[in-house]
Amino acid sequence: MRSRSNSGVRLDYYQRIVHRLIMAHQEPVTGLFPASKNNSHAWIRDNVYCILAVWGLSMAYKKIADQDEDRAKCYELEQSCVKLMRGLLMAMMNQKDKVERFKMTQNPLDSLHAKYSSKNGQPVVGDGEWGHLQIDAVSLYLLILAQMTASGLQIVFSLDEVSFIQNLVFYIESAYCIPDYGIWERGDKTNHGEPELNASSIGMAKAALEAMNELDLFGARGGPASVIHVLADEAHKCQAVLQSMLPRESNSKELDSGLLCVIGFPAFAADDPQLIRNTKDAILSRLQGKYGCKRFLRDGYRTPKEDPTRLYYERWELRMFENIECEWPLFFCYLILFHSFQNDKLSVKEYADRLEKIMVRSEDGTLLIPESYAVPIDLVPNEYQHPGSQPREVVGRCPFLWGQSLFILGRLLQEGFLAVGELDPLNRRLGAQKKPDVVVQVVIIAEDNEIRDKLTEHDLHVQTIAEVAPIEVQPARVLSHLYTYLGRNRKLGLTGRKSRDVGILSTSKLYSLKDRIFAFTPQNIDYEEYYTTRDPDLLASNFTTNLAFLTNNWRHMLGRPTITLMATHYMLDQDKIPLAMIQTMRKLKSGYINGTRVMLSNLKDFLNTSAITDLSFLGSTEDGYPDRLHPDVQAYLDEHLLRSFSHRGMMKLHGGHLRPRQLRRRMSCKGAIKKTRSINVDSDNLGMEGPTPLIERRLSSVVPPPWLQSNKANNISVFDTTPEEGPPNLVIDPLIRENIYPIDPHHNRSAIERRIQAIPKILVQRHRTDTNFADTEVEELIAMLRETENLEEQGDILQYLVDTQGLDFNTAGLGLKNKDSGMLEEGRVVTVRDLLKGLYEKACQQKLWGLVRHTAGMLGKRVEDLAKAVTDLLVRQKQVTVGMPPNNEYTITAPLPELELRQLIHDTYGDDESTAMLTQELMVYLAMFIRTEPQLFHEMLRLRVGLIIQVMAKELSRTLNCDGEAASEHLLNLSPFEMKNLLYHILSGKEFAVSSVARGNLSIVSCKSSRVSKKSQIGLGEQEGDDAIIATIDDRQGQWLRRRRLDGALNRVPRDFYSRVWSVLEKCQGLAIEGRILQQSLTQEMTPGELKFALEVETALNQIPQPEYRQLVVEALMVLTLMTEHNMVPSLGGIIYVEHLVHKANQLFLEDQRKVQGDAMLCCAKSKEGKDQQAASGMLLCGGAAYICQHLYDSAPSGSYGTMTYMARAVALVLDCVPKHGEMECVIS
Repeated sequence: MRSRSNSGVRLDYYQRIVHRLIMAHQEPVTGLFPASKNNSHAWIRDNVYCILAVWGLSMAYKKIADQDEDRAKCYELEQSCVKLMRGLLMAMMNQKDKVERFKMTQNPLDSLHAKYSSKNGQPVVGDGEWGHLQIDAVSLYLLILAQMTASGLQIVFSLDEVSFIQNLVFYIESAYCIPDYGIWERGDKTNHGEPELNASSIGMAKAALEAMNELDLFGARGGPASVIHVLADEAHKCQAVLQSMLPRESNSKELDSGLLCVIGFPAFAADDPQLIRNTKDAILSRLQGKYGCKRFLRDGYRTPKEDPTRLYYERWELRMFENIECEWPLFFCYLILFHSFQNDKLSVKEYADRLEKIMVRSEDGTLLIPESYAVPIDLVPNEYQHPGSQPREVVGRCPFLWGQSLFILGRLLQEGFLAVGELDPLNRRLGAQKKPDVVVQVVIIAEDNEIRDKLTEHDLHVQTIAEVAPIEVQPARVLSHLYTYLGRNRKLGLTGRKSRDVGILSTSKLYSLKDRIFAFTPQNIDYEEYYTTRDPDLLASNFTTNLAFLTNNWRHMLGRPTITLMATHYMLDQDKIPLAMIQTMRKLKSGYINGTRVMLSNLKDFLNTSAITDLSFLGSTEDGYPDRLHPDVQAYLDEHLLRSFSHRGMMKLHGGHLRPRQLRRRMSCKGAIKKTRSINVDSDNLGMEGPTPLIERRLSSVVPPPWLQSNKANNISVFDTTPEEGPPNLVIDPLIRENIYPIDPHHNRSAIERRIQAIPKILVQRHRTDTNFADTEVEELIAMLRETENLEEQGDILQYLVDTQGLDFNTAGLGLKNKDSGMLEEGRVVTVRDLLKGLYEKACQQKLWGLVRHTAGMLGKRVEDLAKAVTDLLVRQKQVTVGMPPNNEYTITAPLPELELRQLIHDTYGDDESTAMLTQELMVYLAMFIRTEPQLFHEMLRLRVGLIIQVMAKELSRTLNCDGEAASEHLLNLSPFEMKNLLYHILSGKEFAVSSVARGNLSIVSCKSSRVSKKSQIGLGEQEGDDAIIATIDDRQGQWLRRRRLDGALNRVPRDFYSRVWSVLEKCQGLAIEGRILQQSLTQEMTPGELKFALEVETALNQIPQPEYRQLVVEALMVLTLMTEHNMVPSLGGIIYVEHLVHKANQLFLEDQRKVQGDAMLCCAKSKEGKDQQAASGMLLCGGAAYICQHLYDSAPSGSYGTMTYMARAVALVLDCVPKHGEMECVIS
């Protein structure tokens, strides 16, 4: 035999090892690897990792193949890879029905199995007997399939297989919102079989989606039919959620070594170098040991304390596994690969040396990677005391093929047989490198010549739809329909893409179809059912947001993004082009808009520079005519191209212009809409009223509601009246009370509801005679409706008609004194709903936003993408609550379908359509902000939309110096853009001023200084008697109160707050907050950084209805954490009642105020007892929430009169564990 070069000999040595350790176990029939000699099950994940060493070795041979036998070895190794990948493909294709079902249901029972029989590829356990839903395993398979195909292997043989793989892409594309069992097959770490959202699964899916995009599965020999298509937005959603989760793995696992495969080889899913570093450092500092890394904290698997007779753990026993979790050498192999790709030779050597020490030598001297190392049972007590000190023993399989395969890859890289680029032919490893700036191309197209000429007046030259031909412009919904044909296959029974969502990344490409070119307008400005598209300012603002989004997220695509916008009649405001649009277009001409580089030009100029995707999958390939369009597609396009952008006529209210002279005003329904409102502002403690007034109100509510009274009562505010001071005959309708005032907690909820439902019916009949409706029938009302020009009045009448007659009541021909006046259209039915639609259109044109919101709610219009918005918030680990606190709040913890969501919001607000609409609107804005400025949401776990609405009204009332009712009217009348703006100011805590614009609309303006508004009003408003104090003070006063109120409403907490509360809980028996007790046992179940623990604390804090009081409770908890962190006392004793600390601090504050004659002397500090300081309503004079003086809320935290000082003194006085005498070391950190 001819002599071999050294490298050849060394490779032959690896080839023998790979053959003996890996390939010898491969089943000859299926090509799969059994788990071990005694277990014939083949896991998808383990199989793919096992074959990587074989693939790597085949590429090493290909490079030195100077002899025939080397080429033969190379081919044999390659075919072994193909055999395994096809074996897994066949096993999954046998379950094609599950893939089809899962696209619709996303039910864990419909998922592909995680393991198959290695003998015949058939299922080995039932759907419900194993945590099969493991998105990371299917994603890993697709990722490695893409990499192997790119390296030249031919794995997929037929177009049917291509369709199946396209459907696997749909299977994983929603990974960002599908809880699964994850890389360790456990779900929640208590192993009770609850799936959860796992960062490792989302990262792997993101990598697979990017790797598969535009990949030809037939390699160099393929054509358009064998290309896989991925919508870029799906990969981006996974990317955004991954970025918000790292370094957390899931709700129950705050950290997981499995994330190493996401931030490094094979996925390279994280694009931010800093995030990659943070995640790796967190894993090394908290999970690394001498023998490898722990999988996650408190992992009981194979530890001596684990009870092998049951699969699940009790929650309390998790604490026993702390510090004795098994260590897995596998992760050192990942770290070697991670550092090889970073070209960090020192770290590679360090981990290679560590690995050498813990590997096991077989009889023939081969180094083997064991599965894991556990602490022997007799050494457990010592290990508890000195973690990491005891020797460990091998448990589990040896060799562990997953680890062995990665170890061999690492050695091939270290010895130079492979370059890192060969293991990553798709260049995923370069994702984290800096890219040049993206230039966004913008095209504006006019609907017709009239609009074009209007734009030309402003020196903006654009083309019309007719002029851009042959390029065709379509709305996004057309693209979404075309994508449903992707992946259809009759033979396999697969029906293509189910999701109808196409995001901005997808509509920013051009599409070629045979010889036609299509451009699509963005989905979020498709002129569909919803009123926010009627606000030009909001459209302009969303557009600039989209531009910024494209600049940051246009990755892995050839060509530049192109946004196509339509200027239509629909956008005109009183036949003019709105100023906001003109300003935005002018900025576009300048080349920069808010720091984004843009180019404005015509479509044909951008053909060479745009990203263009070929829609070749629309051919009738299955019928043997790949060059012809699918007949359904042809029909759809022909029909659609005619009517996609025709503008719709506006419906008019009938008879508004004809005014029968003989009609005189008989009565009024004024205030019918207002009575449905439920935003409570005036009571100074948001969401809170004392229990006593409540019962009085309930009892006296059998009197007609205000809008049934004659006109004189209309000026009485629904909000301000309390039974003591209001006119004796006026009581608020119980249905509204239901929302404004909390129900007494001691009442039975359903009993109250029954009472409420019973009252109005009696009410209307019993008092029918006294009211002005006695002789007024619906006829009169409709006549008035035809007569009045005032839209608000029409709204009130229609509200009354809806309440009494229902939406489908036919009004045709009613209300006409003279039947021959020709106004009755023959046989036409005009329902109340039709009249409402007309009113809605008019209100939109006249920009009466309060009326628009209310009528939209009554017509059941939905906010576009509501479900998507809620999902966007939830997957970033934010829970959302809707409804007014504290009684009607409902927490949304999992994504819900659109209809259920709308029903839920509707139910929580009862009759209040305006606020229900506003809630939906705000959720969409919150989702926009969390996508573009996630930093606004740091340290916030729950977004309580009801509370945010109340605080927005409160802020308006403070800035405009008006009462609560006026403020809530102003709030509901803000245009969508101003609403978004106000929400932004509240989230970011920036000061703002309100300036009034024409037509009574308000505009929110940022201001640098905090002294904006002339006066700030502290106090309840109109009080009787001499002791009523309405303090109008310089605006610096009220600053801390405002800040606490905002932070409390937004549920903001200090950094690391929850993990610090955990350390307090460890030292006491429990913390009581507003009647909820956080037990010490929580520390047994959960680790400090676990999201589940944070949610427990959050739930307790959410029991507190007043936001500013909640913030003081948070401050009291922070003082307790300082005590535990400085180890001042070994234990804090029994259950600590946190509110006692706050009230004690308030007492100390008032004592000091008396000594120095401070501001509080005017209210709470007046007399020693503090008893007679209560106003008639049972509230404090100064309006402080929860009987804490307003002036304490308004004190800065620091300083000798600061809240923290009083809290610290209160802790010293209230807790028994703090020594009362003697000296203590006192260091303020």
